[in-house]
Amino acid sequence: MVKHIACALVLAILLSIIPSTKPSAETEESQSLIVEVDGDPHAYKEFIEKYHPFIEVLQVYDTLFTGLAVRGKAHQLEKIETEDFVRKSYPVQTYKATAENSVEFLKQGSFFQSEAGSKYTGRGVKVGVIDTGIDYTHPDLAASYQGGFDVVDLDDDPMETKVEQGMPTIHGSHVAGIIAARGNMSGVAPDAELYGYRALGPGGMGTSVQVIAALEKAVKDGMDIINMSLGSSVNGPDWPTSAAVNRAIDKGVSVVVANGNEGPENWTVGSPATSDKAISVGASTPPMTTPSLYDQLHDKKIDLNLFMGSVPWELEKKYPIVHRKLENGKIEDARGKMVLIERGTVPFADKARAAEKAGAEAVVIYNNEKGSFVGSIDDGKEPINIPVASISQADGQWLVKNAAAQETWLETNYQKEQDLMASFSSRGPVTVNWEIKPEIVAPGAAITSTVPGGYQELQGTSMAAPHVAGGLALVKQAHPDWSHDQLKGALLTTALPVNDEKGNRYEPIVQGMGRMQIDAAINTETILYNPLLSFGKIDERKQRGTYELVVENISDQPQEFRFDIPKQERGLRWELPKTVTVKAGEKKEIPVTLSVTSSLLENGIHQGWLTLQREKGKETYQLPYLFLVNEAEYPKAMGMEFALKPFTDDQYQYRMYLPEGAEELTIDLYNPSTLRFDRTVLELQDQQPGLIEGVLDKHEIGKQGQYLANIIVKTDKDHQYNYPTTLQIE
Repeated sequence: MVKHIACALVLAILLSIIPSTKPSAETEESQSLIVEVDGDPHAYKEFIEKYHPFIEVLQVYDTLFTGLAVRGKAHQLEKIETEDFVRKSYPVQTYKATAENSVEFLKQGSFFQSEAGSKYTGRGVKVGVIDTGIDYTHPDLAASYQGGFDVVDLDDDPMETKVEQGMPTIHGSHVAGIIAARGNMSGVAPDAELYGYRALGPGGMGTSVQVIAALEKAVKDGMDIINMSLGSSVNGPDWPTSAAVNRAIDKGVSVVVANGNEGPENWTVGSPATSDKAISVGASTPPMTTPSLYDQLHDKKIDLNLFMGSVPWELEKKYPIVHRKLENGKIEDARGKMVLIERGTVPFADKARAAEKAGAEAVVIYNNEKGSFVGSIDDGKEPINIPVASISQADGQWLVKNAAAQETWLETNYQKEQDLMASFSSRGPVTVNWEIKPEIVAPGAAITSTVPGGYQELQGTSMAAPHVAGGLALVKQAHPDWSHDQLKGALLTTALPVNDEKGNRYEPIVQGMGRMQIDAAINTETILYNPLLSFGKIDERKQRGTYELVVENISDQPQEFRFDIPKQERGLRWELPKTVTVKAGEKKEIPVTLSVTSSLLENGIHQGWLTLQREKGKETYQLPYLFLVNEAEYPKAMGMEFALKPFTDDQYQYRMYLPEGAEELTIDLYNPSTLRFDRTVLELQDQQPGLIEGVLDKHEIGKQGQYLANIIVKTDKDHQYNYPTTLQIE
């Protein structure tokens, strides 16, 4: 699962926090870290080389943030940390890398409607992949691969993590293949120049600073397009990675970001997809066959989501389903049965292997919290040869109560589908600025692509984003002089709105403008620069706002636009121009005014669609709109981090994101077993919206151990919110 970062950045350890019990200077191994500095990083490079000669300066960062990558032994790095020019250190948000051929699907039908589009292959376009690395020895990637950098090991070898280095990775190679594979399989832009930037190490884990450092290196290397199939849990537009993405785009680079895999709940988009300038991508389905379990007695259908790394679900007859727990590493009495297991602390692959050894035909893992989830059973160990799928908590509990206890025989049904939104695709809107995310969607379910040693099927918005990055490379080849805003605008303008199984259009925060159509983007005569209309938060009884839609006519003939009259709705009044003429080559603002009477509307998200016609129906554009009335059910505290400060054993650092700020913020600790209150570790007053951070001394924290922490956010005298989480005090 991909986990799909304020301008002030951080000091971060790249490899590990130095332990408090230190080895001798002679036996210490060298470590690497990135420090943020105040002032000119080149001057401080010279300072370190002069006054700290045993420390090697590996990289200088001066484009997206000011900092240095250095390598040395722990006692040497500790001295660097005390220099006045080094900013304070604190822990950083963790990032994770989030049988039909989706590329052929992209290049036929409504994606490629003419020979004009299919002649483009991405030749001459540089695409950087910020991810877990790339297996550049893969025969389908070797021809496209041109170089890159490893920000984890700080060298120029961005190979995927191998077994001997830790938990191996495959994610970046899969993403790279979707963009530019050239061999047995063909990517969307097979002739693009492919560069790898390894920001996520063993197990696909990394830090915000690694991601930002990789982004800076890619910008300096002259990438035209950067793909970021990674993300965090922080839904905020000013989180450091989102801000860094915006600055990269200001440098002329197009950045494509996966929206995240935390759907189908609202408000689940995470940074850096919350960047207001990036192209944020949700996941739809290519032509595919999806399995579901069917209980004939109760006429109950349960959809299955295959785990990443699972063999296909191809059960042709009925099997009994049983509910089992993993006990002492084993599962009992499973031969010839489907095993239902609850999600927990044991790795998915370990559960699946135990079921397979017990003779199970298949494994179904149900969530231990509300909603569905996407997981992986690929851990680099022995392969699992039975299918493994996930289901929601509600479906799992239903099976436990109604089927598993009686060992009911269930059949598998198969449904062919395409152009539906994947349930795991994260939804918007973004907090604070209330923008619609994702902005566009592409295939992200059951996608086969390159991995070290062969090919594999994976799913996630991580797979959808590189489809868009590849499509963008084709548009860039066709229009090499277009800016990022024009490239993005062309893709959004020509996207096709997606409907559900019943023919109803998905909401704007689910799909944005709709599914990418590459050929239409290449051949468009009109560019809408900002077609997702956000009117912000309505907190007055009557409020009126105007959104300036920017239209460019790139044809050699004048164009005339008009809006269809929206359906009359209680509490809303639209003021739309009757007709607007845009001359050939002209760019013009079209005002769209909305008046809202909030007392006539429910609190929360309000969204819908406006229809813009060009030249009496020659082209029709469906424009999503959104506004928020007063309050909504989005988190008021996100991204909680708490850890020892590097190089110390007596100070702790905290960090979190408050989209609305807080009159009061309190963190209380409870005994996780008895749930009895233990102590309060943090009390803050009058916090502004955005990132908050600080340092606590050890004596303020109290005794070590694992606790249940309750974060209490009071936004005003009438609104208080509670967010429980676990907290480990080392």
